[in-house]
Amino acid sequence: MALFGSDTEKQVKKESAEAEPAWKQAGSKVGLQIWRINKFKVESWIREDYGKFYSGDSYIVLNTYNEEDSDELQYDVHFWIGKYSTQDEYGTAAYKTVELDTFLDDKPIQHREVQGNETLLFKSYFDFFTIMKGGCDTGFRRVTPESFKTRLYHIVGERKLITVNEVPLKRGNLNSEDVFVIDKGLRIYQFNGETANKDEKFRATQYVQTLKAQRMGKPRLDVLEEKSISPKHPMYRCLPDGKSKEKPEKQLNPVGMYRVSDSSGKMKMDKVASELDRSKLDSNDVFVLDTGEYLYVWIGSRASIDERRNALGYAHKYLQDQPNPLEAVTVVAEGKKSAAFESIF
Repeated sequence: MALFGSDTEKQVKKESAEAEPAWKQAGSKVGLQIWRINKFKVESWIREDYGKFYSGDSYIVLNTYNEEDSDELQYDVHFWIGKYSTQDEYGTAAYKTVELDTFLDDKPIQHREVQGNETLLFKSYFDFFTIMKGGCDTGFRRVTPESFKTRLYHIVGERKLITVNEVPLKRGNLNSEDVFVIDKGLRIYQFNGETANKDEKFRATQYVQTLKAQRMGKPRLDVLEEKSISPKHPMYRCLPDGKSKEKPEKQLNPVGMYRVSDSSGKMKMDKVASELDRSKLDSNDVFVLDTGEYLYVWIGSRASIDERRNALGYAHKYLQDQPNPLEAVTVVAEGKKSAAFESIF
């Protein structure tokens, strides 16, 4: 442990990161790169499936960009945890995210994304942000179209912030306020609820056309208006009877600001304020800031090695006792630019 945080230790970590084949071209140019964790290994995700995530998997997403009037590359790296991803998978995703950060000389801002609690920044990368059940081996490309499992997608939102979520295949999950897509592989129905907004309808049309294009135009597509079809329409036969479960409202944590410090000789985390006040940040320590919906870990430039090392552990422990333990977590080191972090004050 004597070498922890030293130049020697950093060099060892850097050499280890450089040995990971997946990082060979990581962050070399502006754009998005995605990897999926498969049996402790990092595999490149299919570019045509960028924006599609399976609830049984974990992923690493790297966004490389330029600031205006600068050629210097900047990075945001996210690891996304599916609801049914195994502990081994998301543990590997977290470790490999830190490794990628090391490979890029600690320049990225790190984010933990949890299914259903993703940051707006994360969702903004994709034309369609889609969550599907199962793992990637259950996708259309990996089974014959004829044996494809029928899926029901709920399309909801406004303007560009439209999400596509797979929901249980039940007739009771349809409603009149939104748009739904029933995907049978070679037959696709778009169901426009009677009061669905124009953005949802437009984006749903784009989405189903994308599905058709990916399948070489083979699927038959029917776009149906709820008010124009009878209760006996063939589409309804695809959906077993069953009542939908009420989706619980997302709970918000109490807003607060906490200091992680070992200045007393013992590592502890204390509440600093019940509001977010930038003037209370201290370069000598680490701070955990809860906006109620997202959690930020701010690492002061002069924070001790133990404070840096324990920061995420304290953040995770803190979340376990909160109404919403699945908040997205973003780690920001002092001096790094983060518009999202600055906006919380």
